Amino acid sequence: MSNKTKVILRSGKDDAIKRYHPWVFSGAIKKIHGPQADGSLVEVFSNRDEYLGAGLYHDASIAVRIMSFAPERPDELDADFWHQKLAAAYKMRETTKLTDNKNTNVYRLVHGEGDHLPGLIIDHYNGNLVVQAHAIGIHKYRNEIAESLKRIFGEKLKSIYYKSKDTLPGEFSKSEEAEGFLYGNTESDIVIEYGHKFDIDFIHGQKTGFFIDQRVNRQLLTQYASGKTILNTFCYSGGFSVYALAAGAKTVESLDSSRKALELAEKNVALNFTDTSNHSVILADAVQYIRENQKTYDLIILDPPAFAKHSNVRHNAVQGYKRLNAEAIRQITPGGILFTFSCSQVVSMGLFKSTVIAAAIQAGRQVRILHQMNQPADHPINAFHPEGEYLKGLVLYIK
Repeated sequence: MSNKTKVILRSGKDDAIKRYHPWVFSGAIKKIHGPQADGSLVEVFSNRDEYLGAGLYHDASIAVRIMSFAPERPDELDADFWHQKLAAAYKMRETTKLTDNKNTNVYRLVHGEGDHLPGLIIDHYNGNLVVQAHAIGIHKYRNEIAESLKRIFGEKLKSIYYKSKDTLPGEFSKSEEAEGFLYGNTESDIVIEYGHKFDIDFIHGQKTGFFIDQRVNRQLLTQYASGKTILNTFCYSGGFSVYALAAGAKTVESLDSSRKALELAEKNVALNFTDTSNHSVILADAVQYIRENQKTYDLIILDPPAFAKHSNVRHNAVQGYKRLNAEAIRQITPGGILFTFSCSQVVSMGLFKSTVIAAAIQAGRQVRILHQMNQPADHPINAFHPEGEYLKGLVLYIK
């Protein structure tokens, strides 16, 4: 008989787990038998004492992240467990032609729930891996994860950097162990994405260093950028700007409220082009700039940070998206294009689309939807965890 802590669910609260949803919310728990240590491996049972799975416990709203469903009952999450899971994630990237790709050497290796490893993010930057824990349980297994990654990548691995200071809760985020090298010591590197060069600072940069999830959407931009005057708002490291310039844009303005982001954008533009005279940067708040600026553009890119991370602020987020898009739509020349995005998980594609349409009505412009965009294949969506579909985007033709 197992000596693990036993989590018993309330009657009727086991349906989602039986459908392989990987989260157990605290409100679904009837009682807990045994120690309740954050990050420990526990077993989850229905109210009728049916074994449902094993997961990592945390005294929070998401109380258990399921790492293994029935009929498996792991004694512990040992090296073999992590290696099997991480090797499966690597295999999927092989299938999507991202590993050993000379034209693109930056991709997401592990996308949390999408790879059946809830709470774990791993990004690959030209042989450097950035590991990020969004749960205490993942943090406690960081060394086992690193050992498995060494086995998978072998001599191709340059470094493993653990970057969880901003994602771990409470006291764990303040620990010296929340950030630092688990292997090697490469502090930054130049990566290639669809043949374009980017300088990645995964130690000091936002998230893990680069917004990998926009790769396919940046490539789509090249179909529309030639000869256009373009405003790239919330530009961060200038990803969309580099693609637009490479596609023959007439001018590109990169806008961000962070001076460091603009410096990085300028560096990335200079990495790819000897003549950068058709690129300029604007240090400003994007919402205020778009509202007050009278200049028109042939193409505008709106890629803001998440306006809402919880459902209780969803309404405010929707109003924010509506105002931002309405102002941008007003400034696009007739026959122009808008690339607009939301990365707010609690805002569905349907809600985002209706919000942008409402913005077009408010702006008094006719629009047609040319493309509906989402996250790429290296950010897979677990079919049993629809919350993983976080990135939504539209390409609009503005009359």
